[in-house]
Amino acid sequence: MTLKPTHLDETGAAHMVDVGAKPATQRRAVASGRVAMSADALAAIRSGNAPKGDVLSTARIAGIMAAKRTADLIPLCHPLALTKVGIDFAWEASGIAVTATAATNGTTGVEMEALTAASVALLTLYDMAKALDRAMVIGDIRLLEKSGGRSGDWRAG
Repeated sequence: MTLKPTHLDETGAAHMVDVGAKPATQRRAVASGRVAMSADALAAIRSGNAPKGDVLSTARIAGIMAAKRTADLIPLCHPLALTKVGIDFAWEASGIAVTATAATNGTTGVEMEALTAASVALLTLYDMAKALDRAMVIGDIRLLEKSGGRSGDWRAG
């Protein structure tokens, strides 16, 4: 089966897909990533003693703001009326995991919003803690699940 690129018109020019005729459905996406850091940096963040202040609260706000601006950052991405954006953190032995959830009732999915939220939350963690550890490594950014829409539900294996 050969798939036709959806973001190219008949001349091969990039264009935004028309989703106007699609029915609005409840859509949700969850993305995650992690930042690895030194034990000292992790301890400072956990204790609230990072030089730039409350690292997790700042990263949470940054992730939420980023999800709302995804269409400004990703070419051909539709601006969406998000109904929810959530950013959660989990302490790991050598860093912090971020999970971002985005939801809307609309005609196109929120995968890019969830991925953008996770990415910017991770970048903000780095920015807020770089005085403690410039060797931090951001990685494993991925879509974990999505629901809604014509293609239905999907979950990473």
